[in-house]
Amino acid sequence: MVKLTKIYTRGGDTGKTSLGDGARVSKTDLRVAAYGEVDETNAVIGLVRLQTSGAADDMLVRIQNDLFDLGADLCTPEQEAPKYPPLRVTQEQVDRLEQEIDRLNAELLPLNSFILPGGSPASAYLHLARTVCRRAERRMIALSDSEEINPVSIAYINRLSDFLFVLGRYLNNKGKEDVLWVPGANR
Repeated sequence: MVKLTKIYTRGGDTGKTSLGDGARVSKTDLRVAAYGEVDETNAVIGLVRLQTSGAADDMLVRIQNDLFDLGADLCTPEQEAPKYPPLRVTQEQVDRLEQEIDRLNAELLPLNSFILPGGSPASAYLHLARTVCRRAERRMIALSDSEEINPVSIAYINRLSDFLFVLGRYLNNKGKEDVLWVPGANR
């Protein structure tokens, strides 16, 4: 368990931060940017949760915890035989998202058009969370182009954006209140 007794350390005053393995890197490092955007996704989900309750909120609070796992995974570079085993996102976490997507999607009206972010407040915030999640995914893929990262972490963030989309539709009265895109409507 993490125990924070002092919030500021002055360690970052020169533009550097520590990774999970103790290495010091620039705060502009791709790895730092990747877990920073995962953290931003988590913050937006916190906004969503102001509009949810029950089963939807239960899923989102679990996902917020998973996103801290993902941040821990990303902040600890892959090593052969590390002194302490790092926390890594697991396939079980991806599988759970897939099961929830399938369960929610089974109750939705078929989608015949792209949808615009909106409808209920929860849905609008979920679409914002989805777009931030997609940005985090792009940053993680950029990181994976230059460094080895846990491939399950990319599967998790990709599946999470799908989950956020489906939950957004679900919270729009199971798709009945989706705002549909009308191509060329304002020509």
